[in-house]
Parts: sequence; structure tokens; C-alpha cells
Amino acid sequence: MGAPLSSWPWAGLGAYKYLLYGPLVAKVAQAWREQGGAPTDSWCLHLLLLLALRSLTHQLWFSYANMLFFTRRRRVVPDGVDFKQIDAEWDWDNMVIMQTLLGAMAISSPLFPAMSELPAWDPRGWAVALLVHVAVSEPGFRWAHRALHRGPLFSQYHSKHHSSPVTQPLTSAYGTPLESLVLTLAMAAPLAGAFLAGAGSVGLLYGHIFAFDYLRCMGYSNVEVISHRAFRAFPLLRYLIYTPTYLSLHHQEKDSNFCLFMPLFDLLGGTVHPRSWELQKEVGQGKNDRVPDFVFLAHVVDVVSSMHVPFAFRACSSQPWTTRLVLLPLWPVAFCIMVLQVLCSKTFTVSFYCLRGALHQTWTIPRYSFQYFIPPMKDGINRQIELAILRADRMGVKVLSLAALNKNEALNGGGTLFVDRHPDLRVRVVHGNTLTAAVILHEIPGSVKEVFLTGATSKLGRAIALYLCRKKIRVLVRFNSDQIDQ
Repeated sequence: MGAPLSSWPWAGLGAYKYLLYGPLVAKVAQAWREQGGAPTDSWCLHLLLLLALRSLTHQLWFSYANMLFFTRRRRVVPDGVDFKQIDAEWDWDNMVIMQTLLGAMAISSPLFPAMSELPAWDPRGWAVALLVHVAVSEPGFRWAHRALHRGPLFSQYHSKHHSSPVTQPLTSAYGTPLESLVLTLAMAAPLAGAFLAGAGSVGLLYGHIFAFDYLRCMGYSNVEVISHRAFRAFPLLRYLIYTPTYLSLHHQEKDSNFCLFMPLFDLLGGTVHPRSWELQKEVGQGKNDRVPDFVFLAHVVDVVSSMHVPFAFRACSSQPWTTRLVLLPLWPVAFCIMVLQVLCSKTFTVSFYCLRGALHQTWTIPRYSFQYFIPPMKDGINRQIELAILRADRMGVKVLSLAALNKNEALNGGGTLFVDRHPDLRVRVVHGNTLTAAVILHEIPGSVKEVFLTGATSKLGRAIALYLCRKKIRVLVRFNSDQIDQ
């Protein structure tokens, strides 16, 4: 049995955990039916709206952080996210569920004000909330966070959070119930202070929770979004707002940068990492960027598969061959994006991985499979492929492999069109067949004088046979009778 508050009580429910929202949904439905319209004075409705807002905030930050065509040069940790981390963070929203349930318990208290009594906006509440955040939430969180890094508290609770090697926006909500309670108190204290002071408002409720989640996701995005020039122009600003680089240093080294959002409290406690802003400047200038050794030039298969890209929904991208009903309402959006790509898009980076020290990237031509069979689009597709090859050549990429229909013989002769057009290319343009042939030829010992080859009439076999003949190696082939007649 684990330590108290080290595991979630609904961990074994799987997707059925979302039934915990059932009572809230039922109350909203009942109020809607009784009032004949949206029950805007129902706290249950606002809890569900906050749930949707928070989920959307995490999703949008997740999408942005994984749009490599926007963020590749500003990634703090250049490594990719492995499947082990994806599986571990699968239930990242447990904290959101817990906070929603705690909110439902709070609104049932007679001391809680009715929604109809709250103004839409009260600037006094924002001032009180900011004061409480600086005076209570920031130092309180830093103290609790540092305590979680000591002795058994780290091994039993916080080590799970630090097990993710590369931070993602979803990592910000990933942890044990104890850690989530600490974050809940840090987030709730300013709201409680404002409401107890009689300055609470609907705008403060939504705005504070959104700002809290936004800053948490920003810090964990692994993409530097704050320019070092801002800190150079306003030096004090670096102590008022943290950066993804600042948090990443804590996540990796674990002995500094403990603050919630304000490095000022790390400065007062003597736990600021000395390279926090130097590294941020390097990341912002793109010094973490690296030229890929190998590029796989792919294309989009169809509209449904386009919604499985890594920067869309993690649950869908992790299962690329599964069609989910939740994607069907988004099909028109994906279709419109397809049209826009034809009109004004260019090749972009989709994913990457490192293998034996070599960086491999997947670039995608913004064209879909069926478009390769539309004659008027042939020249445009070849132009996109050619531009991608020239870009790779300028960057210093060693090998570019044409994938799927990008190597279609009827389209560009298996890539020979571009090699003939640009004879001085330094990048090697290959595809699956040429790579397979190279592997087979590499396995043939240099002392061999004679080879018996089957399948010599295929495209791959013919290439191997011709190459061996040029090397003065005798090639014996086997034909069927119908092949001899041909």
C-alpha cells in the first residue's frame, strides 16, 4: 500500500472517471429544464464552463508547444517526448477533476455567495487577489515545493512529477493528489481573500483561474516565449515572471528555481539557478537548434489522418489508425485547413526523433493522397518537393528520403527529376527502394564474383542487377516462362 495521497482514488476507472461529473451535469440539466433556458445563476454551470475553459487552455498550449514549424528553434530541451512519458501523463486531468469536485463541495456550503449576488467585475477584487498571491501563494508554494524535494516526500510523491524528462503543458497538471492539493491551495488563496473581503466577482473567478493555468502551461511548454530583450530592457521583470527555461532548469536539476511564478522568492531564498537567464538568452537565439541528419519527406494521407498529427489531440495522435467519434465534428475544420494548405502553405516539420546520436525529422508536403492523382496539381506538388529538397540542401541535411507518393514514378521518376535538374546537390535524395537496394548491396562481400538473383524483373531487382554488372560481378537471374516471352 502506498503513502497517503500518493495515488488517485479513481485510478482504476479509466475513462469512466468522467462520470464523476455526472451530478453536476444533472443539476445543470434540471435547472435548464425548470428555467426554460441556460441557468446562468447556477454555480454548477459555471464549474462546467471553467472545466471546459481549463481543458481548452491546456489543449491549446499543448498544440502550440508541439507545432515544430513554429517552435523548433526555441525548444529548451531539444529531446522528444517518448511513449513512456505519454503513457504516464495520460491521466493528466486528474487534478482538474479533483479541483472541480472540491469546487462542487464548496458551492454547497451556505457561506458561499450566490452567483446572482456577484458583480461581473470589481477591480478591488483583482487588487486583493494580487496582494494575496504575492503575500501568501508565492511564498507558501515555494516552501511546500522545496519540502517536496526532501527525503521521503520526494520519493513517495514528487518524484513521479519529475519522472517526465521533457516538460509539456500537460505535465503541469501531472502529479499525485498531495501535489495537486498544494497547487489548489495556491490557486484558491487569492480567490478566497478577494471573496472574504467582499470584492469577489465573476470576472475575477474566470480570469484568475485562466491566468493561473495559462502561466503554468507556459512554464511547462518547453518553448521559450519571453524574449531576453525584455529582461535586458527591464531587469526587474526577470524576478516578477518565470520562463520555460527557468522551470526547465528546476525540472532537470531539482535543486533550484522552486518558485510558482515569481523568481523573486527564489532570489530571497538563495535558490536561483545561476544560468537561468543566460540559458534563456541562448535558447531564444536558437542556439539549441540543430540541423537534421536525415529528413523523411512525407505527405498527408487524408482529411481524417490529418487530425492525428502530434500537435492536435494526444489521445488521437497516439493511435493514428483509430477513427474516433470525437473527431467527426472537427472534419469540416480539417477540410478547410486542407483547402488553405493548397492555397498558401509550404512544407513543414511534423515530428522528430534521435537515433544513435543522429537527428531524424519528418517533413510534410501540404498535399493529400488523392491530390497526387489530379493532373493539374502535378506541377505544384513537384514544386513543393523541389523546394523542400533545396531547403534541406541549404541547411546541410545529409539524406532526404522521398516517402509514399512523393517518389511516384509517374510524378517525378522516383526523384530523378530533381537530381537531374540540380546536379550539384549535396543532400542525397533517396527513397525506400534505393535505400533497400543500398542495404542489400552493402551486405554482399567484396570478394563475391557471382550472384544468383531472384526478382530481377522488379524495379528493385533491376537496379541491383545493373549495379552489380557495372561492378563486373556476374549476375544469374531466374525468369518464369511468361517473363521470357515478354
